[in-house]
Amino acid sequence: MARYPIPAARVRVEEIIARSRFITTVAAAETPELARGLVAEIRAEFPDATHHCFAYVSGPPGSTAQIGMSDDGEPSGTAGRPMLAVLLGSGVGDIAAVVTRFFGGTKLGTGGLVRAYGGGVKAALALLPLEEKVRLRTLKLSGAYHWISALDRLFPSYEAHVDERTFDADVTWHVIVPEERLDALIAALVELSRGEIRIAGQAPPAHALDIPSLP
Repeated sequence: MARYPIPAARVRVEEIIARSRFITTVAAAETPELARGLVAEIRAEFPDATHHCFAYVSGPPGSTAQIGMSDDGEPSGTAGRPMLAVLLGSGVGDIAAVVTRFFGGTKLGTGGLVRAYGGGVKAALALLPLEEKVRLRTLKLSGAYHWISALDRLFPSYEAHVDERTFDADVTWHVIVPEERLDALIAALVELSRGEIRIAGQAPPAHALDIPSLP
C-alpha cells in the first residue's frame, strides 16, 4: 500500500476486571524492533506487573508479513492472539499494543482473558489519533524557464511539491510526489510539454516515508 493510517501518538487505557488491573498501551511500531522496544519500555515502567502481553503489526493494515505476539505466561492463546486479531482488523498499520496485567487474585478463565486482552486493545483503538503514512518518490525535471508557471499550477493536482529548484541555462526541479501519483504525473508532464520537459531520473529520496496528517 502506498498510503495507510498509522498511530499519530501513544494511547493508554486502564481497566479493573475482577480485581486485576489491565493497562493497555498502543503506539506506532514501523518495525518489529520498534515493537519489541515498546515492550521493553513498558516492562521497565511496570517491573512488578504479573504479565506484559503484546501484539504488533509492522507494515500495512492487515498485513501478516511482520507480526508478533506473546501471552507472556497467560494460558496459550488467551492474550497475544486476541490482541493481534484486533490489530489486524483495525485498518491501522505500523502498530503495537502491550497489555500489562497486575493479577488481583481472581482467575478470569479462558473466555474472560480473551475478552479482557482483546477488549483493552479495542478500547485504546477507540481513542487513537491517526496520521497517514505516504510513500514518496523524487523526480528530477529540467526545461526552459517559460515552463515555471505551468508546472507550478500542475504539481498540486498530483500532490507534488518542489523540494529544490535551480536556475542555469535551463531550470531544474527536484519534485517530491506520492508514489501512487508518480506515473500519472509523468504522463501529464509529457502531454503538457510534448516531451520538451526532460525527465532526468527518478529514485526514492532519503525521506521516502513521510507522514502528513489526515484531514
